[in-house]
Amino acid sequence: MADGALSPGVNLEAFSQAIAAIQALRSSVTRVFDCLKDGMRNKETLEGREKGFVAAFQESLHSVSRDLGELERLSSLVGKPSENHPLHNSGLLSLDPVQDKTPLYSQLLQAYKWSNKLQYHAGLASGLLNQQSLKRSANQMGVSAKRRPKAQPTTLVLPPQYVDDVISRIDRMFPEMSIQLSRPNGTSAMLLVTLGKVLKVIVVMRSLFIDRTIVKGYSENVYTEDGKLDIWSKSNYQVFQKVTDHATTALLHYQLPQMPDVVVRSFMTWLRSYIKLFQAPCQRCGKFLQDGLPPTWRDFRTLEAFHDTCRQ
Repeated sequence: MADGALSPGVNLEAFSQAIAAIQALRSSVTRVFDCLKDGMRNKETLEGREKGFVAAFQESLHSVSRDLGELERLSSLVGKPSENHPLHNSGLLSLDPVQDKTPLYSQLLQAYKWSNKLQYHAGLASGLLNQQSLKRSANQMGVSAKRRPKAQPTTLVLPPQYVDDVISRIDRMFPEMSIQLSRPNGTSAMLLVTLGKVLKVIVVMRSLFIDRTIVKGYSENVYTEDGKLDIWSKSNYQVFQKVTDHATTALLHYQLPQMPDVVVRSFMTWLRSYIKLFQAPCQRCGKFLQDGLPPTWRDFRTLEAFHDTCRQ
């Protein structure tokens, strides 16, 4: 067999014998199924048919077992081919007879594969980042980086008077909604929105950007012991806790940094749809209550009422 090893690590003679053993094994398995398919035939008595079937079936199983054992023996003699990869002279490491103790070549191949994969993903990321790159104007290129003033978004430095005017216009748009504006911590505005006799909403704003909303029942206390709006404690009722979660989702939906006044007006329009929180049925199932709760979800586009499970 040693003469048949024409390539490092591979015994070609054993390899060809293993192929022949696989063919013999397939033939033996086929004979087993043919024996089961034919069943008990060509015998006059029932006892003779049974004995003939059992003998043929046992002989077929012994053939399968013999061929499988021969294939397992040859598989151990085939050997493992050496891994050829265009790594220049590093391929000589695969000829090390103590590769089990110092597997440098296999580790090098693994590092090479990861390096190629990293280079491929880095190229994809570079292409995506180049599409979103910011283009500098010609006059900015000549200004020193130390003396260049940091650009401030104009929407983040709106004067308080402008914010008051926007909130006042929104307050006049919805007669059933009253909005009280206060600034307990400087320029940041806090709104107490009362929607009919249904609920109250505390809205924390940074200029015209809404940071946080908390929805509570109309009869619940919204102030702390020192008389300030309580922006941390949640409602005691599950229905208003659900509405609070939906209001937070609405803040993520209504996003238009270039026109923050439109965002606030859209959010207030969506919030106004809760005026019939306990009167509107679900638009899908038609029921007023599900698991003891009314439809707490309002569609962002149509403002229709849905139960939390019916909107999916």
